Amino acid sequence: MSEKNSINLKVFFIKLISITVAGIILINVAFNLILAERLEKIDKIFSLTETLERKSLKDKLILEIQKGLEKKEIINKEDKIIILKLYNKIKSEFKDLENK
Repeated sequence: MSEKNSINLKVFFIKLISITVAGIILINVAFNLILAERLEKIDKIFSLTETLERKSLKDKLILEIQKGLEKKEIINKEDKIIILKLYNKIKSEFKDLENK
């Protein structure tokens, strides 16, 4: 009976260690898949204090502005309508403010 308990205890510890290792691996994989990409973006935001990173971002922004200026229309018609409605609403709210 003692040997049987000893064998069962060994099997239990082997299963326990296996499940623990598998759990650690799953948590590590989930962390890397879900959070690593977001952490890279956060690091990129914090790296804006570095001169080289700012210059790179500035160059990308200038390039995108130049691409936009080469297009015939920068904003599509639906977006123009929405922006115009927003502009008119803000304009009317400022008029109400001036009248008070």
